[in-house]
Amino acid sequence: MNYKWRKKPIVIEAFQMTKARRWDNRDWPEWLNRAWDLNSGTVGALQVTEGDRELLEIVTLEGIHRITWDDWIIQGINGELYPCKPDIFEKTYEQAT
Repeated sequence: MNYKWRKKPIVIEAFQMTKARRWDNRDWPEWLNRAWDLNSGTVGALQVTEGDRELLEIVTLEGIHRITWDDWIIQGINGELYPCKPDIFEKTYEQAT
């Protein structure tokens, strides 16, 4: 039996969150602004971290995921959002044309 699998080639949208971009959302993609506008606690919401208004987190079906500076925020194929560490992002994704 073969236990090896390869990811299907898909195109995702991603945005790297830096400390500067946290406070200036002019470069945020529309899908990230929509997530910011969702009510806190709603699945798919981008929200401030309780106890530290500087930091951000994403509410997912699996729970709350904290975003640290330089993490990539990915919009998946079903519109879901999740963070990805820069080193994993670099190993997993390449820029689409």
